[in-house]
Amino acid sequence: MNTVQNDAFVAIEYTLTLGSGKIVDKSSAGRPLGIVMGNGQIIPGLERALLGHNLGDVFAVDVPAADGYGDVDENMIQTMTRKNFPSGTELQVDMVFQAQTPHGAVSFRVKEVLEDDVKVDFNHPLAGENLHFDVKVVEVRASTDEDLHALHCCDGSHDCSGCHC
Repeated sequence: MNTVQNDAFVAIEYTLTLGSGKIVDKSSAGRPLGIVMGNGQIIPGLERALLGHNLGDVFAVDVPAADGYGDVDENMIQTMTRKNFPSGTELQVDMVFQAQTPHGAVSFRVKEVLEDDVKVDFNHPLAGENLHFDVKVVEVRASTDEDLHALHCCDGSHDCSGCHC
């Protein structure tokens, strides 16, 4: 198997830049990103762009915000009282905190510090950004049971005490 298709295991080397040219993410040297296609492990725009490419292909793809981390949702920007933050913390714009919800931990970013309140943003940090990827396909093969197991490892769906992922 040399062509990227759904259910294949694919490994890519990539660099992610914003429209400004700023690099915001990159695969580590010798450690490509491995995914099982069609399982939503990466943003939809990049996953669709990979389909049909072959082992060794090098290409660039521009992913609009809607096909990446989504547009900024103004409902995800909220005002919290300063009392919700650890006492003695000098709050600054762009500080990141975590909140526990019934669905698990959620990260949010300080958007504005007011006298008694703090405006926070629960959107993904790259929401609203058009993304540019430079990609090299370095592995394409049939996915294994181990690859498929790793999709669900430690997601709470089973006992992971024997997992090696």
